[in-house]
Amino acid sequence: MPKSKRAKIVHLTKVDKKGKELSLKLFSNVRECLDEYQHCFVFSVENMRNTYLKDVRNELSDCRKYEQGLWINILGRLFFGKTKVMAKALGSTPEDEYQPNTRLLAPHLVGNVGLLFTNREPDSIIEYFAAIAKTDYARAGTEATRTFTVPAGTVYSRGGDIAEEQDVPMAHSLEPELRKLNMPTSLVKGKITLQNEYTVCKEGGALDSRQTRLLKLFGVATADFTVQLLAYWSAATNEVTKIGAMEE
Repeated sequence: MPKSKRAKIVHLTKVDKKGKELSLKLFSNVRECLDEYQHCFVFSVENMRNTYLKDVRNELSDCRKYEQGLWINILGRLFFGKTKVMAKALGSTPEDEYQPNTRLLAPHLVGNVGLLFTNREPDSIIEYFAAIAKTDYARAGTEATRTFTVPAGTVYSRGGDIAEEQDVPMAHSLEPELRKLNMPTSLVKGKITLQNEYTVCKEGGALDSRQTRLLKLFGVATADFTVQLLAYWSAATNEVTKIGAMEE
């Protein structure tokens, strides 16, 4: 009987370490962009959502045009990778910084942050990101930004957030799921009913998976996806400008 291929032993010492390769690629890409683009921005993301960040990436993706015999990059590139690797590429001291003063951006690379390289004027980039605001459903572990209470009586699809005449009763098929989520509901004449009002969450409290699911069932979106620009470096002047200080 032939030996099963599934029983083949693979030694971990022979497995390719892709993590290091990705870090080296990120490092080299950041340094290439420091040569290629006029401005390097550090941005932070609040309530991270890959879908919305992908839209930003597509909007600011690399684009080229042919002008006076040369291909010119007119938009930019966005990196949202390991902060330590990006900081290393920028440099931490005058001796190892890649371009003059790029080390001054490194202290801003903490938390959910990334780098944006662009040839657009800083004012247009600041204006673009100031207009970005996407509302989505909160995730477990985040802080509740409001108190949400479902009133007693018939349970409506928006849980009392809008007037009853503008709402409809919640579908009776959802009643078992509401009870599984510890909401003390019952069916009365085919309608989901609460004997007493029920508080799903309180402002400032940490949300668990049960609460976030209830908020989603009632269509309550409380998480705002925003992008905040922290600082940028300009190749023409080799200066780093803090966005907050500039606005003040």
